[in-house]
Amino acid sequence: MDDTDDGSDADSTIRPYESSDADALWALKRGFETGLGAGTGGEEKAATYEAKLTDEYRRRWLEWVDRCVDEQAATVTVAEAGGDTAATGGAADGAADDAAADEGPVGEASALAGYVFVLPESLSFVWDAAVLNEVYVRPEYRSTGVADDLMEAALSTAREQDLPLDRMVLDVDRENERAQAFYERYGFEHWGEMVARDL
Repeated sequence: MDDTDDGSDADSTIRPYESSDADALWALKRGFETGLGAGTGGEEKAATYEAKLTDEYRRRWLEWVDRCVDEQAATVTVAEAGGDTAATGGAADGAADDAAADEGPVGEASALAGYVFVLPESLSFVWDAAVLNEVYVRPEYRSTGVADDLMEAALSTAREQDLPLDRMVLDVDRENERAQAFYERYGFEHWGEMVARDL
């Protein structure tokens, strides 16, 4: 993995999410979720991630996004696609690229190249810190600087929050070596480990 993603090829605009972006954001969310399922773990994990992406889940997730954005507009930041940047294809070396790890195609046309989602300040007590919830870049926009631009936006949003601890946390799959390498490049270090069980 190349350690640089200087954005010299990027032709995108980083801006806060707007409600008119809902369909494009959902297309990216699908890419994020199916990529998590396919990129780490076996067929059962992939099937689990795919199965949750119902119309009801879409409705509820987008409503939640709206509530978060109403609280703090910059919690969801998008990269608006531009120019012929999509021609780069292939290898990923940026934040959003690695965070979702080998995602499949978005599934429908999108005017957005990627997004980053930082939980609003009111939810910072979940981890006593800013929480980087999701970050994703469409495969054709990887290695263009979009991922780094989104990470910088996420850090800026977090710095504006009144946090219990001045840090940002995120959940990254231990099998996702690309994501771990990216986050290490940004100075993230292991801080505990999440465990889970079925209800």
